[in-house]
Amino acid sequence: MVADDFNLHSEECTGGAVLLKLSGYLDAHTYERLDAHIARLFADKRYRLVVDLSGVNYISSAGAGVFIGALTDAQEQKGNVVLLNPSPNVREVLEMLGFNQIFKIAAGQDEALAAV
Repeated sequence: MVADDFNLHSEECTGGAVLLKLSGYLDAHTYERLDAHIARLFADKRYRLVVDLSGVNYISSAGAGVFIGALTDAQEQKGNVVLLNPSPNVREVLEMLGFNQIFKIAAGQDEALAAV
């Protein structure tokens, strides 16, 4: 897998939340695509995001940093960002960065949607 192999798919959920399905590598080379996509959602007043990380093989601190900014912006608008089902590698990085103290990290989509 090449370092810039990153895919992003977004879909509407019941209740007005948006599910972002990510796959591949989320790092210094790819995080800007995610950041720009989230900025467009926020411009459309979509502040309730569930981010499915089950397909992400690798995340860097730059990639993870996108979620910090998104959470801050979402909460200012009474929204939230919930991380869903990170792969073991990604979960390890998130925990090392202390994200499990800041974010709801859900195991299933129903739990994530309830939390967002």
